[in-house]
Order: sequence, then structure tokens, then C-alpha cells
Amino acid sequence: MTNSRKRRVGSIADELIHKSRESALAAVQIFNNPQIGFKSEIFIVTMCIAWTYLLHAYYRKQRVEYRYFKQSGSRKIFDRTKAGAYKYWELERCLNTDGSPIAKDTANNLRFLIGLRHEIEHQMTDKIDDYLSARFQACCLNFNHYVKKLFGNDKGIDKYLAFSLQFSSMNEEQLDILASDTDIPKNIQKFIEGFDGALSDPEYNSPQFAYRVLFIAKTANNKGQADKVIEFIKPDSPLAQNLNTTYVLYKDQEKTKYLPSKIVSTMNDEGFTKFTMHNHTELWKSINAREPNKRFGILVEKTWYWYDSWLQEVRKYCKANKNLYS
Repeated sequence: MTNSRKRRVGSIADELIHKSRESALAAVQIFNNPQIGFKSEIFIVTMCIAWTYLLHAYYRKQRVEYRYFKQSGSRKIFDRTKAGAYKYWELERCLNTDGSPIAKDTANNLRFLIGLRHEIEHQMTDKIDDYLSARFQACCLNFNHYVKKLFGNDKGIDKYLAFSLQFSSMNEEQLDILASDTDIPKNIQKFIEGFDGALSDPEYNSPQFAYRVLFIAKTANNKGQADKVIEFIKPDSPLAQNLNTTYVLYKDQEKTKYLPSKIVSTMNDEGFTKFTMHNHTELWKSINAREPNKRFGILVEKTWYWYDSWLQEVRKYCKANKNLYS
């Protein structure tokens, strides 16, 4: 490669990184703006742009062709828009290539945002800002990590935005209401449940997928300590294990899933030997138990799985009809 060619590649990569960082900063600033109510939608779209430019810059430096083309012998015929511009890889294509520098858990976070963007791009949504903020936080931290890893520490955005502060507090009751909020659009609920259900426990609990932080009210013992607003502790640390009982450590957990056959066999083992798969099917159909708002189960890759809440419901039903199934 000639020196002029190298300079041009470097110049374009630098411009892409500049735009990438601007997009990421804009996304965070918009999300933290109390006067904007359309936060999540704008954040997702803008962060997807930031990550796309970041990966384009990386592939540019690695001399990986990130334009769509068809091979005709030794010649590349590039795909173009109606206006004649090159068609560059979208974010999902950037993640799927073998040369992607993005680790699996970070890619899961981005694929979640991409899928969510597809669900919301043609319709208005509501009440998903707090519900998904842990995943948005992870997206920001992941971006800062990779822009520094791939292009140098001076390209990080942490020096501009250390933390987003939420001027509200929540008690346990409010958190339970948020977790079971049925006002979230059904298509969004279904997408989230389907995506999460396909992840393994380690993938779901990865801080690169969703960054969940515990904030603890703490009385300072010495002068000067009161200015330290945030303190991070590891879940398995002595401090976490010996927290004052006034405070609660919240940890999202993946729900246990059961196939219908497991539900039936569990009831049989508990003494309801006449309870069959046919009885189980009649029961869930009679109360429309697969309705998403009832949260009894989830559809994963065309297979329905039941949650513990449904197992308890079936157990209650069998006990109420003991004369039929014992």
C-alpha cells in the first residue's frame, strides 16, 4: 500500500471514530435529558449508529472490505443505493463476520438492541426507559471499552461522562411493580422474553449484557467519606454477604423453564397419578394461560416453556380436584 493510500485509510478511519464518539455522547446526553420523553428509542438508534461507525473504522484499518459486493471472476461489483452510493455493512453484519473484534456477551447486548430497534422503529412505545436501563448502561460501558481497546485510551468517552445520575429512589414494592409492568407493549414484552429465554444463565447475567448496580445508603464514619456517593462491591464479597438487613440486594435471575411433560410428571410424582398431558392441555387452554400478560411461560424457538408460576397453578388445580387425579 502506498503512503498516500495509507494516509487516506487512516484519515477515513479517524473521521469514522470521530462520528462514532459523537453519536455515543449524543445518545447518553439525550437519555439523561429530563425534558425528553422519547429517550429509549433515540438512544437505541443513535448507539447503533455509534457502534456501526466504530466497527467500520476498525475494518477500515484492518483492510477488511465492509461494502456489499458480488464477485465476478477476479472483479468485485459493489452494490449501490438508488442514488448510486455504496451499500456498507449494517451493524448486525459487522457483528456476524468472522473478523469481528466484539466478544460474545457484548455482541448479545448489541443484538438485543438491534432486535428491539426493529420492534419500535414503526410504532410509539412507552415505559421502557427504566425497564431496560441496565442494558443501556452496559452498551455505554462496552462502547467505551472497545473504542479505547481498538483505537487508544485517548478515544474513550468516560472523561466526558462518568455516570448518569437518576434523581429518584425506589423501594422494593416499586421495583416489583416495574418488573411486572403490564403497560409495556406486548410486542416488546414478547421480544424481550424470547431473546432472554434463548440465553444461557452466564450470558444473561454477564455485566456486558446488562450492567446492574447496587446503590447502598451509607452513613460516613469519618470526615470526607460522605462525598463518596457510589461504592462498588462484588456480590461474593464479605460486605455484600453482611449487608445491613435494612437494605436489599437485588439480582435478576433467569426463570426456571419446564416442558409440558415435566409439569405432568411432577404432578404424577406428587401423587396425582391420573393427571395426564390431555388434562394439562385442557387446563391451560381453559384459562388461556399462554397469554403473555399472565407471564406463565415463554415461547423459545417454536417451543413453549412453562415457568414456576404455572407449576404452582397446576399444583393448586390438582389439589382442588384431588378426587379426579389421585
